[in-house]
Amino acid sequence: MKTTTIGIIKEGKVPPDFRVALTPKQCKAIELLYPEVKIQVQRSPIRTFTDEEYAAEGIMLVDSMEQCDIIIGVKEVNVTDLIPKKTFLFFSHTIKKQSYNQKLLRAILDKNIRLIDYEVIKDKNNKRLIGFGRYAGIVGTYNGFLTWGLKNDSYTLKPANQCANRVEVESELKKVVLPANFKCILTGFGRVGHGAREIMDLLPIKEVTPDEILANEFKEPVFAHLELEDYYAPIDGSQFDKKEFYSNPEKYKSILSRFVPKVDMYIPCHFWSNKSPIILSQVDLQHADRKLSVVADISCDIEGPIASTIRSSKISDPVFGYDLLSGNEVNYKNTGAIAVMAVDNLPCELPKDASEDFGNELIKYVLPALLREDPDRIIDRASETNFAGELTEGFAYLQEYAEGLIA
Repeated sequence: MKTTTIGIIKEGKVPPDFRVALTPKQCKAIELLYPEVKIQVQRSPIRTFTDEEYAAEGIMLVDSMEQCDIIIGVKEVNVTDLIPKKTFLFFSHTIKKQSYNQKLLRAILDKNIRLIDYEVIKDKNNKRLIGFGRYAGIVGTYNGFLTWGLKNDSYTLKPANQCANRVEVESELKKVVLPANFKCILTGFGRVGHGAREIMDLLPIKEVTPDEILANEFKEPVFAHLELEDYYAPIDGSQFDKKEFYSNPEKYKSILSRFVPKVDMYIPCHFWSNKSPIILSQVDLQHADRKLSVVADISCDIEGPIASTIRSSKISDPVFGYDLLSGNEVNYKNTGAIAVMAVDNLPCELPKDASEDFGNELIKYVLPALLREDPDRIIDRASETNFAGELTEGFAYLQEYAEGLIA
């Protein structure tokens, strides 16, 4: 039986990412599950799981990935760390023609590398199979209530990145005390939205319908999880049609502004494309009876659907203020300012938990197709490039981008 060697590469992106695709115990489990597989881990001084933890599970530590057939990372691999004629798996951030990674894709092609991009690993129904979205939702929602406490001087939560693990994060939530008639809305489901709900379920807050949150006053904190038809409507006044919305979003307008005078906090967990309508404009946020004072923007589309998200924030300094009149950044404590939490790498705050969750999905959904049979062409369809230095059929649209002919 031919041996396949999988390498766990040292994360090289700056600022550093402490996550890893597979934990020490997961590596050991893979070697037991697939006798033909051996795993090598490149030594790293920053990884959330130490070299010693991998060695304790009997996993080989190496300085180079040269002997590996398949090389697995999390974030973009530095061009200098790419090895010709290997298979790489990582988030390349190239499928939307991101200008900052054009040279990376060019180098991958020049080195005849097969790139399998996590972002496009999907099942036969086009549903994504792997990602860190769940922990983005978990940490982002926690940060939202951390922000509420800071904005209102009502309680203080320990930052998630200073917690040992998710267990400590959940313990911190016991400090949350919300006023009567506190109202919160969430948009978006999927991995991010469901992760957000895991935190909401641990808080002293009751779920109600969107109509109830608009029409009623409450003697306890409440939240509503909005469906698409709760915040988008056809421009022509016809019935909302989800299928048509996805096909022709330009025929729709946002109606989320009706919640601005009714709710205290908004937690966006949705996916948004630049073809979709703006969700909350600066004018929407200037509503004379505005109650909204905290936006915990987990989706974090900069200068996109939500006017107050004018930039991303850092884990070390997660909250900034948005001035409604000027549209500029101000101190979030200012009277009338909206406090914005817009950290764009939220899973990094709980690297151990996020890594374990990601690795479980990798083992369950990806490795069987990568190492054994792949009847649904999961790997083929997620392979952006091939060993011949070419873009595959599904990614031919990136040709001019890869050649540096477009920005």
